[in-house]
Amino acid sequence: MTRIFRSVSTYVALAIGLIGLGIILYAWRLPPFVSAVETTENAYVRGQVTVIAPQLAGYVADVAVQDFATVKQGDLLLRIDDRIYAQKLEQARAGLAAQRAALANSDQSRAAAEARLRAAVANVASAEAALRTAEANWGRIEPLRERGVVSQTSTDQSQQALDQARAALTATNAAVDVARQDIQTAVVNRQSLVAAVEGAEAAVHLAEIDLSNTRVIAPQNGRLGEVSARLGQYVSAGTQLMALVPEQIWIIANFKETQLAGMRVGQPVSFTVDALRHARLTGRIERFSPAAGSEFSVIRPENATGNFIKIAQRVPVRIAVDPGQPLAAELAPGMSVVVSVDTAQH
Repeated sequence: MTRIFRSVSTYVALAIGLIGLGIILYAWRLPPFVSAVETTENAYVRGQVTVIAPQLAGYVADVAVQDFATVKQGDLLLRIDDRIYAQKLEQARAGLAAQRAALANSDQSRAAAEARLRAAVANVASAEAALRTAEANWGRIEPLRERGVVSQTSTDQSQQALDQARAALTATNAAVDVARQDIQTAVVNRQSLVAAVEGAEAAVHLAEIDLSNTRVIAPQNGRLGEVSARLGQYVSAGTQLMALVPEQIWIIANFKETQLAGMRVGQPVSFTVDALRHARLTGRIERFSPAAGSEFSVIRPENATGNFIKIAQRVPVRIAVDPGQPLAAELAPGMSVVVSVDTAQH
């Protein structure tokens, strides 16, 4: 009887050992439990969470949305008191009007300088005619003076008239040069005034942008997170007021490097979502990270010092969610999922 009992105990212990061995082999996916399906629980839903912040400082005059609201691109989220920025726009417009008036005055100055040039040219022609007359008179009087036919007074008057005609011609030629310089000055001044007008126009555009930025609008469709902005709150440029979560989502699954063999872009994927009672959805591998996750950490591991223990690294894999799945609309960034990939599938 004792021998039979010992025999049964031996069989039971052997069976327990075999079961334990089978569990270990199954847990480590060792033969004969090798599977082509690679699974990871280190996977999460991701999305482009956009932080909404103002581009300028001021007091919040109106908050048009509430927590977790659905918004569309262009919807008003909040408004900053715009009185100061409206006056700055009016000031910029007044400066632009002054610069345009100065430019118009420059054009008028150039027109006047051109008129003076034409008058100076006409005076030159008149002075040349007067000089020719004076030279002709002197040409008639000089022979008579040598013969003593004319008086000294007439001779002096003729000489004086000739000198005056020559001086007048010199003066009118100088007046032409001055008029030409006035035109050149007007041209040079106009270039600086044109630049001043362009600068004033840019100042108006900047003021218009600042005024429009007092209205913070949704950059795209999505749902809001908690709205931290409060009526009357003073905010500065960059103050985080709320977060916008667009509709586009995807999965990031961090597989061990030993699991990547056989995976490729476009391969079908299935995943279960903890928040949806482990409902199963499908997707496809979109792309692989160019490096292991440890390479992007703030403090990178230095394996060249001290004792070394080999640890399998994880490589992020981006997975696109297949369209047309009703439960996909309930996915939200940050949710935990369990991803499975059949590497034998092509």
